[in-house]
Amino acid sequence: MQISCIQFAPEFGNLTSNVNRIEKWISESDADVVVFPELCTSGYFFHSKQEAIPYALSVNSSIVEHIVNVCIANEIVGVIGFAEQAADDLFNSALICGHNIPTTVYRKTHLFYREADVFTPGNTGFGIVHIPHIDCRLGTMICYDWRFPEAARTLALSGADIIACPSNLITHIWKMVMPVRALENKVYLAVANRTGSEENGGEQVAFNGQSTVYGFNGSVLASADATTESTIFTDIDPVLTRNKSFNAYNNIFSDRRPDYYT
Repeated sequence: MQISCIQFAPEFGNLTSNVNRIEKWISESDADVVVFPELCTSGYFFHSKQEAIPYALSVNSSIVEHIVNVCIANEIVGVIGFAEQAADDLFNSALICGHNIPTTVYRKTHLFYREADVFTPGNTGFGIVHIPHIDCRLGTMICYDWRFPEAARTLALSGADIIACPSNLITHIWKMVMPVRALENKVYLAVANRTGSEENGGEQVAFNGQSTVYGFNGSVLASADATTESTIFTDIDPVLTRNKSFNAYNNIFSDRRPDYYT
C-alpha cells in the first residue's frame, strides 16, 4: 500500500479555501491513505471556543459529507484534522473516512497550550480502523498525543500497523521522539505537520513542517523540509509490523509485565 502526507499552511479562519484545497489534493492523489495536518480545515491558533465555533464542523454536516464522498470517489482513505462541533462541545478531531471503511472520528486526548481554552478533552479513546482492501489496521493520534507513550502503545496493542498523526508541531524535540514511538511499538508512523505561522492577540506560533513517514524500525521512509508545501509518499507493507519478536526469545509485547507498571 502507499501512504502519503500533505504538508501545507492552512489559512486561518478560511474554511472554504482550506476544504477546497484538501479536496483537490485528495482528487489528485494516487495513495491508499492520505494524512493531513491537525485542524487543517480551520487553522489553529484560536484563543476561545467562541472564536473557533464559526469554523467548526459537525460530522453530519454537508461539508464533511462532501469530503467523505470525494475520498470514496477517489478510492482513498483520508485522515483529516478538523474542529468538530458535537452538541455543546468543541473537539480537536481527526476525520477518518473514505473508501471501504465506516466514517469515524478520533478526538484529541491530550490538549496542548491554549487548546485547553478552546476544546473539550477528547473522549473517544484510541481506536483502530481496519481497511480491508489493503489489509491495513490504521490508528490515529493527534500532535501532542506523541508526548505520552501510552497513546502509541495503546494503538499498537490494539493492533495498529500504522499510526497516522495529524499535527501542528511547534517544538523540535518531536523529531527525536517520533521514530522511537515507531521503533518501540514496531509500527509505521505518518506525521503530517503544517508549515507557516499564525498570530492572535499579539502572540505568534510558528510551525516547523518536516512531515515524515517513519518505518517500524524508526527509519525515515519519506520526509519534507521545514517550510515548503509538500506531498510526501512511500510504499509500506502493514503485515511486516505484526510479528513483534526480534529474536528467538524476545517479543516486545509478550515480554511486557504490566502488573509492575504504574
